[in-house]
Amino acid sequence: LVANLITRAGADRELTMDLHAAQIQGFFDIPVDNMLGNPLFTRYYMSKFDEKLFNHDEFCVVSPDVGSVARSRTFAAKVHMGLAIVDKRRQRANMCEVMNIIGDVEGKTCILFDDIVDTAGSLCNAAEAIKTIGKAKAVYACASHGVLSGNATQRIEELMVLNTIPLPADYTGKKIRQLDASPIFAKAITRIYNETSISSLF
Repeated sequence: LVANLITRAGADRELTMDLHAAQIQGFFDIPVDNMLGNPLFTRYYMSKFDEKLFNHDEFCVVSPDVGSVARSRTFAAKVHMGLAIVDKRRQRANMCEVMNIIGDVEGKTCILFDDIVDTAGSLCNAAEAIKTIGKAKAVYACASHGVLSGNATQRIEELMVLNTIPLPADYTGKKIRQLDASPIFAKAITRIYNETSISSLF
């Protein structure tokens, strides 16, 4: 319905970023380009940990669930790190139980990588499991879209998100930071306008 509404409103092409499910593109009768936010996180963490100095064997990218493995694998390949997976069983909406850590994270600095953070329950449970079950040294978290509903901002200790969604109006803390996604959209729009390929942006 939303896809049809956007099309009937007059849109003839759509740019998105990190769709939760790639199948969403199939609901549109117009071209949909799903941009990727992981290059922004790649540059951020390469700068944060200084790519030339840190030992990649001491770091690991962690997928918070099986559904995010593909995007986490792509991110891990870009930053030349190993990959681990948090195996969890969701009991009901917004509630989950962490079961196991697939992969070696012991003594490593881990980067939890996801596409959406809503209540932050899953993210915090995953981080706790990585430290207690996996015995990781430290855990950082990043996600493309920060919905941050309920008491998410109180649960989170540190999180990096893109500015695809505004932070809650009442949030004044510094634990949640945003990276600017507009340069990627600007490049895509320029190339579409000039009728040149945008494939390199993927």
